[in-house]
Formats: sequence, C-alpha cells, structure tokens
Amino acid sequence: MASETAIRAESLGKSYRSGGAEVVVFNNLSLQVPRNERLAVIGESGSGKSTLLHLLGGLEKPSSGKVLYGDRELESLSDHELDNFRNREIGYVWQKPSLLPEFTALENVMMPLLIRGVRHSEAARTARARLDEVGLSHRETHRPGELSGGEQQRVSLARALAGKPNVLLADEPTGSLDFRTGESIVALLTELHSLHELTSVLVTHNLSIASRCDRVLELRKGGLQTPSDVGVQVAGVKQDATRLDGGTYV
Repeated sequence: MASETAIRAESLGKSYRSGGAEVVVFNNLSLQVPRNERLAVIGESGSGKSTLLHLLGGLEKPSSGKVLYGDRELESLSDHELDNFRNREIGYVWQKPSLLPEFTALENVMMPLLIRGVRHSEAARTARARLDEVGLSHRETHRPGELSGGEQQRVSLARALAGKPNVLLADEPTGSLDFRTGESIVALLTELHSLHELTSVLVTHNLSIASRCDRVLELRKGGLQTPSDVGVQVAGVKQDATRLDGGTYV
C-alpha cells in the first residue's frame, strides 16, 4: 500500500428494503484508517457495526459512496478481481470460526492459499508456521469437532493470516468465548497485529477490548463518534459492555 491511509470510506451509505419500507443503516459515513492502526468500532446491537465491516471488507456493496484501499476503489473491481483482492489483502475473523468440519486444522489454514493456487507443500509449510504462532502446532491433525472453542478461534486467526494480508477485519472475535479464553484471544490479536505489521479493524461490544486499541469509534445513529477516553477506560476496567451514557451493548 503506497498511501499512509490503509482504508478510506467516503460518503458511505447502506440501506435495504424491509416490508415495503426503506431502512437506512447509515448514510454519508466517512472513515480513514491509517496504516498499522488498531481501530475498535463499538455500538449497540443493530447499529450497523457488522454491516460497516462487511462493506470495508468488500463482502457487501454500499448503496452509495465508496471504499478505497490506497488508490484502489473496491467498486471498480470485477468480481474476479475483488475475490483475488480479498484473498491477498484482507484476513477475516468472525465471532464463529466457521471452520470446515471435514478438514483438519492444518487443512483449514491451508485453504486460502490453495484457492490462490499455491503449491500444496508450500501451503502446508506456511499453514504450520501460522499454527505455531497461535500455539496450536500440536493440534494440526485435529478436526474442528475435536477442538475447544478457543482453539477453533485460534485456527480461524491462523487461517486469516495464512495469506499474509495487510488488513485484518475482526467481527466480535471473542463474542462466543468465556472471559478468560476471550482475554487470551485478545492478547494474541495484539501480538499478531505487531508481528505481521497489520492494519486491524475490530468490531466489538466489549469496551474492555476496545480500550486496548489505538483508537475507538462508536457507531451511533448512523454516524461515527469518538467517545471520551475517560469513559472508555473506566468501562474497560469494569470489563463489561455498559454504554458510556447508559444502557448496554448486546
């Protein structure tokens, strides 16, 4: 990426039809994510956090506006070009790991590389290195059903980084885990962000996690706002999902 801004969203809008009515998720939303930043996006359930992440990752198309990586506008890419771009430039981690149950941990991590056309031996070598980074080299022959929830999420993270992406997008990566396991995943995300010199965008309702990122933005009423540093720090210490001004994130 030539630009110091890794991801840029300009006048982004997303709406859909429901029951004959138009539902606007957000409109005229703009965002810049500097290279190597760890950005947390918080917000109530239904505020559009996951939708924003899908748009940034090229998994959905905006109703208006555009998303750019450096000087590349995602909307200008053909379907094939976009598939290739996502495979090479972006790693995704979801709340549910979505591992392929019939394949081993090693094979799941190899998958993005095999899709890219990398030779099997090279894909296996890279996948083993990523599994070693997440502490699961001893579990490479196990299938997802033989792994704990935390181990499955570690495999998911290894898979996301197998192709050496520049950007990591994570949607509630600890949402289905217990507190202690979730804390270990957050620590691992922090370590790998630095190790791989990533630009990371993390969607979460957990302010304890958000408070450890370089920057926190709240998606609220269709716009991105900067919550007070003090508010986020206090909420982080409490390790809960309490809104800064009352209510809870769910």
